[in-house]
Amino acid sequence: MPFGFYMIMAAQFFSALADNALLIASIYVLREMQSPQEYEPLLKLFFTLSYVLLAAFVGAFADSMPKWRVMLISNTIKIFGCSMMFFGIHPLAAYAIVGLGAAAYSPAKYGILTEYLPHRLLVVANGWIEGLTVGAIILGTLVGGMLIKPAISQTLLGFDLPLIDTGIDTVPEMALTVVGILYLTAALFNLKVPDTGVDHKVLKKNPLYLLHDFNHCLRLLWRDKLGQISLATTTLFWGAGATLQFIVIKWAEQALHLDLSKASMLQGVVAIGVAIGAILAAKMVSMKASVKVIPLGIAMGIIVNVMVFVTDINLAMALMVLIGALSGFFVVPMNALLQHRGHILMGAGHSIAVQNFNENLSILIMTGLYAFLISSDFSINTVVIAFGLFVAGTMYMVKRRHDANQREFDSVAELNEEHH
Repeated sequence: MPFGFYMIMAAQFFSALADNALLIASIYVLREMQSPQEYEPLLKLFFTLSYVLLAAFVGAFADSMPKWRVMLISNTIKIFGCSMMFFGIHPLAAYAIVGLGAAAYSPAKYGILTEYLPHRLLVVANGWIEGLTVGAIILGTLVGGMLIKPAISQTLLGFDLPLIDTGIDTVPEMALTVVGILYLTAALFNLKVPDTGVDHKVLKKNPLYLLHDFNHCLRLLWRDKLGQISLATTTLFWGAGATLQFIVIKWAEQALHLDLSKASMLQGVVAIGVAIGAILAAKMVSMKASVKVIPLGIAMGIIVNVMVFVTDINLAMALMVLIGALSGFFVVPMNALLQHRGHILMGAGHSIAVQNFNENLSILIMTGLYAFLISSDFSINTVVIAFGLFVAGTMYMVKRRHDANQREFDSVAELNEEHH
């Protein structure tokens, strides 16, 4: 791999690491403010709003200038959002600004791979980026949990720079400062990302044109027989994954009596499972056989219900790894299939924008429903069972749809043979 690829990876790693540490820090700030419980899942809702509202525009923005510059601008927006929270702006508003930066960052980080690397290296590069992002989610969640741990936070607050009064006196201020340093590190790596020398399209000024173009791509991918199956699966996966982050924290606090710092570690265990599943899928499942993993999605939904009966921490960790591994194993082949279909039908940038729109709309809807259930005083066990049955039921419907598509395809093939 060329040197520039490692710079792209480092920039992506530190940016994602900061995003996930900031989520835990933001939950802590909300609790310090004694905000209502349902505000916690709303963090994800506000973060993802930009992905959905700006889906038609961020792809065009990413294609209008060198990708390293787009990544740098996006990272600067994230730093601004983080400092807003530091200076006392409400966490929901500040995290929404960070989401704005993340929405602009996404098409640039994937788009630069297709510009910078030859086609034969794309699958490997995507695998590295996905693996690294999962690693950043695990580490970021752990870093967030560590920063609010009393022992560690007090030690960090005890550091004093000679002759300088930093003005950092509270745990949230200290945690947000560390997150800000992570974003700055990502920005420094952004400066080292190479210019690929690709001609850039002039950004179309007419938003109606961009909306029309995006709508055309959206319909194209949903009508494609393989595209619709892979898009439905990844859309469900990301919505379920985002909701599971909050379910695990709440469940760990109630069923296992863990505090936020330890409960966030359990979130990291799910991500370790996802990484294991992703590695196994990359080794064992070919692009052709990708749709055969759909039953694992149904199994994952059913196994989630087992959480209700678990009260032992070791058993809980084993269950989290299993849930993560099943989801990782079934989403990686689906993601590869979706990128392949999207690239053929409309090109990488547009395809990623469509994928982001659907997946983040799913996150909005599912975390919104979770916030509603929590504010309506449903017990966490009821929420877990409803969540598990929803995932299993939806994946079963996707499987039936694929089987119907397959039968239709086979009958058309038979008719063509008879004519010949």
